[in-house]
Amino acid sequence: MDRRTGSDVLIVVPCLNEEAHLPGLLADLLRDAGDALVVVADGGSVDRSREIVRGFADRHTNLRLLDNPKRIQSAAVNLAACNYGAGRRWLVRIDAHAGYPERFVERLVSAAEDRRATSVVVPMHTQGSSCFQRSAAAAQNSLLGTGGAVHRHPGRGQWVEHGHHALFDLTLFMAVGGYDEDFAANEDSELDRRLLAGGGRIWIEPQAAITYHPRATPSALFRQYRNYGKGRARNLKRHPAPVKLRQMLPIGVAPAIVAGTVGLIAAPWRAEALFLALPVLAWVTGSLLVGALLGLRSRSACDACAGVAAMTMHAGWSLGFVAEVLNGCRLPSSPLPLKFSDPPVREHSEQMPLIAAVNG
Repeated sequence: MDRRTGSDVLIVVPCLNEEAHLPGLLADLLRDAGDALVVVADGGSVDRSREIVRGFADRHTNLRLLDNPKRIQSAAVNLAACNYGAGRRWLVRIDAHAGYPERFVERLVSAAEDRRATSVVVPMHTQGSSCFQRSAAAAQNSLLGTGGAVHRHPGRGQWVEHGHHALFDLTLFMAVGGYDEDFAANEDSELDRRLLAGGGRIWIEPQAAITYHPRATPSALFRQYRNYGKGRARNLKRHPAPVKLRQMLPIGVAPAIVAGTVGLIAAPWRAEALFLALPVLAWVTGSLLVGALLGLRSRSACDACAGVAAMTMHAGWSLGFVAEVLNGCRLPSSPLPLKFSDPPVREHSEQMPLIAAVNG
């Protein structure tokens, strides 16, 4: 592959307090960006993230910093597309919390052009540094944590209904309304439903697999998966579809925990109440055993704790899903088509263009 990334590519990096990852990410990205424009859409970082971006911008004229008042990733991508997308063909989403192979954007564009795809998604392999991150990574790289999701297990390239977002045909992205900013999570899967309904085709490209860095603490992992569960339930409200088996099993975790707790409390008065605890006991035992097997296979004590990380993920996802279902509120209609801003941006007199933009 010897194609140079052209000026028809817009690269967007949603960012919020990512000083640990931005230096390496921007160095690699800008090295291979070619003539593409790179926009870091910052949601109000209070660490050194903005300073880091400005430092790189002193040396790279194709880098911009964009204020994202809504803070969430979906709003960041939409805002950058509206303000900088006019005249460009491809939109690439880069998540700051991940690592990318060399010539990542080139690989995406080549796959889209060769396959005539309107979206290219990528597999992801999770990798951690601390012991808890390694246990979470072991869970997320296995059936225990992902249930066999295609983009979590690199294989052959194929047409799919969903994957980890990377590249979009910008015209179709704008036409279907971009990301729904009412979704704090699962916005990617919801958008894929609208892309397919709009005539799009989604290709998963194994040669562009990325490395994902998991949350560093159990509480952060729990919150992340609670949001995932909530987003999945919201997605089903808008786009009713059969729930897959790998999603049905985690849904029952939160109810099983409640039932098991009730059973243990009632057991001193009614011994048969202990039967209520059997489902949660089976879940805990199974998760710990599978985690132990993963640890034995990799000869890692941290990997052996994958069962604990997986239970954290399952419980968070189930709680978020059930809470959203019980919420019962109807979602607003699908987003309207996005429009390019005119004029595209308003620039401030700083060392680099700093945009306090509104979605035009």
